[in-house]
Amino acid sequence: MRYERCRMLFGEENFEKIQKAKILILGVGGVGSYALDCLFRSGVQDITILDYDRYDPSNQNRQIGSEAIGMLKTERLAELYPGIKTITQKMDMAWVEAFDFEPYDLVIDAADTTKVKIEVAKKCYKKLIMSVGSAKRFDTSKIEVSTIWKTHGDALARKIRNELKKAKFNRNFTVVYSPEEDKCKVKGSCVAVTGAFGLTVCSEAIKKILL
Repeated sequence: MRYERCRMLFGEENFEKIQKAKILILGVGGVGSYALDCLFRSGVQDITILDYDRYDPSNQNRQIGSEAIGMLKTERLAELYPGIKTITQKMDMAWVEAFDFEPYDLVIDAADTTKVKIEVAKKCYKKLIMSVGSAKRFDTSKIEVSTIWKTHGDALARKIRNELKKAKFNRNFTVVYSPEEDKCKVKGSCVAVTGAFGLTVCSEAIKKILL
């Protein structure tokens, strides 16, 4: 059976919790696509992905589905992962303000835009797992999980912390990050790290589901 080994690992009662979880993934690039793959293979039955981009050749070093150059990421991933729900929508401040996050048990933020990430955190911090800073690195052993306030060595996480402090926002939420020193100045990337970020996000999601 497809999920036999998942059932063996988690036990029937916990596996049912995983199957029933309702998860939203914001951004399905180098991190989000691997989080999707992991959650799908782990038995989550209700996954919604949101993205607006189409694949281009630069995605092919790290993104699942990126062989389909020119195709919408949401459409291609819906083919690869039957039964998932898709929202083909650009993530901007207006969208965050208008979107209803309430129906979801967990929200995975694998988006690129800093302002959007900050607003998502303000709106649904209780159910949020945020990925930051997976580019410019290649050492997976440096990946850490913490709250936003305990992150260190990552420029994006620092910027998010500073902006949240300015907004007098002091709530906690989970962040997957790496304090590894940048190995290049531009957005070079390695699937060993971006994929491991996505898999770590998936692991954190499963732990939260089973709490």
